[in-house]
Amino acid sequence: MTQKDAGATTFKSGFTAIIGAPNVGKSTLLNRILEDKIAIVSPRPQTTRNRILGVLHRPQSQIIFLDTPGIHKSEKALNRKMVETAIAAIGDVDVILVMIDAARPDPASEHLLLEKLPGNRRKPVILAINKIDKVKKPNLLQLIDSWSKAYPFAEVVPISATEGIQVPDLIDLLENLLPEGPPYFPEDMITDMPERFVAAEMIREKIFALTGQEIPFSTAVTIESFSEDPDRGMVSIHAIIHVERESQKGIIIGKGGAMLKAVGQAARIEIERMVGMKVFLKLFVRVEKNWSNDARALRRLGYS
Repeated sequence: MTQKDAGATTFKSGFTAIIGAPNVGKSTLLNRILEDKIAIVSPRPQTTRNRILGVLHRPQSQIIFLDTPGIHKSEKALNRKMVETAIAAIGDVDVILVMIDAARPDPASEHLLLEKLPGNRRKPVILAINKIDKVKKPNLLQLIDSWSKAYPFAEVVPISATEGIQVPDLIDLLENLLPEGPPYFPEDMITDMPERFVAAEMIREKIFALTGQEIPFSTAVTIESFSEDPDRGMVSIHAIIHVERESQKGIIIGKGGAMLKAVGQAARIEIERMVGMKVFLKLFVRVEKNWSNDARALRRLGYS
């Protein structure tokens, strides 16, 4: 007897791209939806550089989210690659979830984003207005009105990703828009990102949190080795922090190695939570001049 024959609700599954300007809360929303941390977050823009996949398992559906880099205008090779990654996701999904920041508009990036949305209505586009806890109701109503006139969104949902306000309603809406179909991923899988990738991202997140000025935007992290010893209950990781100038290397290391130690300690706690084991984390700093504008270096560092 089939599922339909038994009178059960038909299962749905599909992909949803979360797109928007930098720093509107896309990664925060994904972590909130999954009730787990797979995407790094920072108050600074352009934290997300790669497409991050997250899988939400529900009784009658599986929603696969693609968290994408912020769409913005830039002449820098790394930033252009990030925007290309985000735009490419629009064509690969069943539903497009556009996010904007209610408290801090970004007109230039938002205009570019609207230009990239599909001109037809065959693919539903939802607008999530984030950070509504930071704006007054009249301003929010005005924002809803102006965005509703700018594009024919299927729905407009005011939310707060940090507070969880109306996030369950948003999830229900996205589920209703999915096509019928079997699950794409097994029930115990919430991302397709390998642990070594997530570990590198967690190290990079701590660099964003602990260093200032241009340092976070001039760093990349690669994992040189990632080995697990189940008998000892230990994971050993050697990671390289790539910077563009000698002066940046000095800042990352800090006086007497203090900054590098602080980054390592903070990242190790996050990685241990992820792998469920003790972690030995060794960090190295390497100067790779102008890597963020070098196409060959970008490919080597994982931004192809």
